[in-house]
Amino acid sequence: MATKRWSPSPFLSASAAVHGAAVLGTLAVPAAWPWAVGALVANHALLAGAGLWPSSRLLGPNLIRLPEASVRRREVALTIDDGPDPEVTPRVLDLLDAANAKASFFCIGRIAEQHPALCRDIVRRGHCVENHGYAHSNAFSLFGPGAMRRDIVRAQATLADLTGEAPRFFRATAGLRNPFLDPVLHGLGLTLATWTRRAYDTRTGDPERVFQRLSQHLGPGDIVLMHDGHCARTPAGEPVILVVLPRLLQTLAERQLPPVTLNQALPP
Repeated sequence: MATKRWSPSPFLSASAAVHGAAVLGTLAVPAAWPWAVGALVANHALLAGAGLWPSSRLLGPNLIRLPEASVRRREVALTIDDGPDPEVTPRVLDLLDAANAKASFFCIGRIAEQHPALCRDIVRRGHCVENHGYAHSNAFSLFGPGAMRRDIVRAQATLADLTGEAPRFFRATAGLRNPFLDPVLHGLGLTLATWTRRAYDTRTGDPERVFQRLSQHLGPGDIVLMHDGHCARTPAGEPVILVVLPRLLQTLAERQLPPVTLNQALPP
């Protein structure tokens, strides 16, 4: 089946129109160039702001909540980023198993290469491994389309080879991106997925604060973000996810919110 041709979002189309109008206006009325420059500066500020807003859909499609069918089933998606971590991930898997809960693990390609058996174990236990980029560079949102595509393709090939299952979803480093990402993902057949609820658990080591941020108003259709890699530590030195996750799973059970993978919520 032929891939549907990529089309820019209305926001990107409007941005392109601003650029075109600025060029044509300056050619027609050279003295108006300061206005053209001002319009372009304002436009680029808006583009940067959209890229710094993880849940924005201005730059293209972005899964920030589960579809209506999942909401009717009262499903919640647990997503766990930055692994696999040889100390933390196996314990996370045990906690999920004990609660009969499923999760999507957004794994970093270069880290996955170091722990192939752990990646395979994630899938063997009924969870999904998704694409979190190969390098997980803090400069990802500054990449051009070529560098962005190479990083994502390398992670995609690595994770598919290790697990036998090609990821369907991609999440950018810290959720930050630029206008080049949407056409790259479209060409690769990947869906951008961010989140509804996050707890900043790479920086906050207070389990109560992390739990409250995740559980307050938690309801059907939410996509929850936690971290097994780069996770903060409690004052006692314990990875915060290992303290918070049992309480969160109990809360989900009490509210009758079954935890699912993104694949389960959005079948191919």
